[in-house]
Order: sequence, then structure tokens, then C-alpha cells
Amino acid sequence: MKGFTIAAAVLLLTAPSAWADVVNDEFAQRASWAPPSPVEVQAAINAWLADKTLDETAQIQVEALWPKEGVTGEPAELLDQAAAAFAVVDPQARPLVEFCRQNVIPDEFPQFEILQAEKAEPFVQNNLRLLYARWLAQRDLFNEAIEQLDGLTTEQVIDPATLLFYTSVGYHRLVEKEKCLPLLTKLLENEETLPHRYRALAKLMEADIKPLKTDSLDEIARIMRNVRTRLDQGRAGQRVRKEEEDVVAKLDKLIEKLEEQAGGGGGGGGGGGGKPGGGKPGSPMQDSQPGGGSGPGDVTSRDIGARSGWGDLPPKEREAALTELSKDLPAHYRTLIEEYFRKLARDER
Repeated sequence: MKGFTIAAAVLLLTAPSAWADVVNDEFAQRASWAPPSPVEVQAAINAWLADKTLDETAQIQVEALWPKEGVTGEPAELLDQAAAAFAVVDPQARPLVEFCRQNVIPDEFPQFEILQAEKAEPFVQNNLRLLYARWLAQRDLFNEAIEQLDGLTTEQVIDPATLLFYTSVGYHRLVEKEKCLPLLTKLLENEETLPHRYRALAKLMEADIKPLKTDSLDEIARIMRNVRTRLDQGRAGQRVRKEEEDVVAKLDKLIEKLEEQAGGGGGGGGGGGGKPGGGKPGSPMQDSQPGGGSGPGDVTSRDIGARSGWGDLPPKEREAALTELSKDLPAHYRTLIEEYFRKLARDER
């Protein structure tokens, strides 16, 4: 296939061994990737254009974006310039590039043929996936961004730093520590060449997620934040329901642990309400208080109330449990936990 042959030549032309020239030899030896220079990106664009037949208008537009010599700019800027050229030359690329120039998040996302087409040129398709993923991540649509970034490598794109940065941001926000940390390490291999914001945020993300413990209240609160964000965006569905169920399961484990520590026994395995005088933790919200749910997507497949009986606990015990659960955490986590217990009380009715 002609498109694939051209793309393969481009990838060979812009392989890491060539791109590594932008850093000194000692640094390149310990870095597994390096950003391309403007000259190398222009050469890749020229290779892609080699068999294209352009009318006069398109030729002028492409030459304005990519003059014969003197191309400058950071990789992120070059990615935008390349995308603009793709939109001029390839009718399938145009809708996606134009979409990424807008700020509004639509109720329904279009299906871009260029991203699914098996015959699309890899050089074009890979860089448009990165462009689209960057747009999605900048609007907190991290699940969708990760779907576009999955499988891309630093050798396949014009801006490898953006690929590594936004993939690590996505996994950080989705609380996938084991996937996030290696990406941050790889990104920081080329710390000296990174944009300042990438470098600073990468270090902050690394320091933030490294101590995170599985099934901790911190982890639960982060997942709850993601669920709330998805609901606020009107993105409820199976994915949100699964995350909600994960939150409930993790909170159940924490609550059972607190019950055992308080001498109240494991309350998560059977039915019925709480034991009087047992001092076991419960909901911080009284049954008579109105619910404050954040929208659609409530988990209805589990009879939580029949298992726990949180709405039956006295207000003082509920407040004590809330204080214990939110101890040593930022103030906004208390709000998240309150929302969980408020929902729990509604489900028990």
C-alpha cells in the first residue's frame, strides 16, 4: 500500500537514533527518547507530501505552513502545523482538525473516519490521534484521551513529550498508579528538553501519586472525584457505573475494618441495621436530610441499605465515623465522603 510505504519511510527517517542528536551524547545514552528538531519534522512532512498532487490553493497553504527552509518552533507547535497541513491535503483529516480548534464539548462526539480507517497513512493517523487526545485531556475527558493514546509510541509522533505527558496525566487522574509512574519516569529522562510546565507538573504528579496506597481513603476520594466529573460532563454510562461500584466496594472494606477496630464486628456480610451502643461508624447525614446527588449514574444494581443500615445510626455516631474517615485528609475529601453517605441513606429508604 502506497500510504504505508511513505509512512514507514517517514518513521525510519525520524527514528530515535536520529532525533537523539538534539541532546548531548551523555544525556542521549540514558534517555530512551528524544524530541525531533524542526528540520527533521520538515523532512518527514516533505516525505509525506512527495506523492501528493495539490492544486494551486492547497500548494500555497502548505508552503505557508512549511516553507522550504527556516522552519522553527517547539514540537507542540510543529504538531499543530503538521495537523494544519493534514487538513489542507487530506479531506478525511479536515473534520478532526477543525473539531480540535473549538472549545465547546459536544453532547455527542463525532466518529472521525481518519482515526478508524485501516488504510489511513500511519504518519497522519498517529499524529492526529495525539492532537485529538491532547484536546480531550485539556477538557478533563481523560478516559477518551487514553483511548486515543493507547498504543502510540514516542517514535511515531512529532511531539513525543506531549504523548508521554498527557498519557501520564490521564493515568494520574484515573488513579492508575502502576501505569502513571513509569511514564513519568520516561518523560523526565529528557527533563532538560521539556517545556517548563511539563517538567514542573510531571514532578508534582510523581510526588503526589507515588505514596498513594491501594484501597486507601485517598484513592477512594480520587475515584469519587472522577465519577463526579464524568457525571457533571453528562458522560454517565457503564464506565461510570463500574467506578461507582468500585467506590462502594472499597468503602465497604474500609467501613468493615473500622467496625472491627471498634469492636462492632463485621457488618458488611449480612442484613439488618446497626447494633445499638456498638459505636460502629455510620453515615454523617441524618435520614431526614435531603440528598445532594450530582446527577444520573447512581448505582442501582446493589442493595446497599440492606447490607449496612447506615441511615439507622444516631447522628453522633455518624459524625464520629465521618471524622474518623476524613482524618488527615484535605477538607474537600470530607465533602466527597458526605456525598457517599448521603446516597447510602437515600438507597436505604
